[in-house]
Amino acid sequence: MRILLIEDNRRLSDALHRTLEEDGYVVDTAYDGVEGEDLALTTSYSLIILDVMLPKRDGIEVCRSIRDQHVATPILMLTARDSLNDRVTGLDSGADDYLVKPFEVAELRARLRALLRRESDNKSGFLQVADLKLEPATHFVSRAETPLDLTAREYSLLEYLMRNINRLITREMVIQNLWSYDKTITSNVVDVYIRRLRRKVDDPHEVKLIETIRGAGYRLRDPER
Repeated sequence: MRILLIEDNRRLSDALHRTLEEDGYVVDTAYDGVEGEDLALTTSYSLIILDVMLPKRDGIEVCRSIRDQHVATPILMLTARDSLNDRVTGLDSGADDYLVKPFEVAELRARLRALLRRESDNKSGFLQVADLKLEPATHFVSRAETPLDLTAREYSLLEYLMRNINRLITREMVIQNLWSYDKTITSNVVDVYIRRLRRKVDDPHEVKLIETIRGAGYRLRDPER
C-alpha cells in the first residue's frame, strides 16, 4: 500500500520513511504543504500522514483543500500542539485521526492499521480468505494453520490482494501500490512475484485462491463468496 508522508522535519521524515518501508508500505514524501497537496491530489494513496506545522501551506489548510476537492483518503494528522482546541480544529478540517508529538512508533503503527480497517469491509484485526490468514500487526501469515515464510515484497503483495478480495488487480495497480516511483518496474516482475506467492500459498493445497484473469491481471478469490 502507498502512503503519503508530509513532514518538514527531515530527520523525523527519514525515520518514519524507513519504519514504514520496513513494515511493507510504499512511501512518498513531501516537505512542505504545497508539494504535499499536489501529490495528494494527483496520486492515489491508501493513507496520508500530515504534519500541521508546514512551510508554504500549513497542514490544516492542506487537509481542508484536499477534502474540498473530494479526496476521501484517510488522513492521520501529526502535531506538537496538544490542546483540545487544536485537536478539534484538526479533526474538523477533515482529518480522521490525530497524533501528538512526540509519539511511540508502536502507537503510530496501531493508528495506521485502525484507519486502514475503517476503509475495509473487514473490521477485525486480521485478514482472512478461506483458510488463509494474515495478521498485519505481526506480519504473521498462515494457511490451514501452517505458517508461511514470505519475503517482505511477497507479504506486501499478498496483503494488497487480500484487501481487495474478488477484485481484478492489474499489473499496473500492483506496481503503483508496491513500488516507489524511483524504481523502474516492468509487468513481468509482477508475474514473477505472483508465481512465487502461488508456490507458497496455493501449490500445497487443493483449493487455489490466486487466479489469473487472462489478458487483465490477477484476483484473490474467496471460494465462499
